[in-house]
Amino acid sequence: MSVSDRFILFGGISACLAVALGAFGKHALLPVLSQTAMETWRTGAYYHLVHGVALVLAGLVAERASHPGCALWAGWLLLAGTIIFSGSLYIIALTGMRILGAITPVGGLCFLTGWLLLAWSVKPRRS
Repeated sequence: MSVSDRFILFGGISACLAVALGAFGKHALLPVLSQTAMETWRTGAYYHLVHGVALVLAGLVAERASHPGCALWAGWLLLAGTIIFSGSLYIIALTGMRILGAITPVGGLCFLTGWLLLAWSVKPRRS
């Protein structure tokens, strides 16, 4: 299985997990979490879902990009961003360990860099 195919697979699984975690938050956690913690959970689930779809996109773009290496790096960064950003928000919402908020921006930086690399991957090559 190619790396781009793996990104499509991981992206689909990630998006599915995001939907499941969003529903879990709404139905199981809403009665037990504070409003602030619930908003943190929702933000994690939202970015998780968006970047699961973006991971599928990175896998598809890598197959036709003029700079496929950039698309592959984008995929790795989007995956890392999901784990760091959304993962830290889920943990913060469940435990209240606000100190983890210090690593959340690292995930955001992974997202930003991943999106820029994905855009760059289709930039035409100089002839």
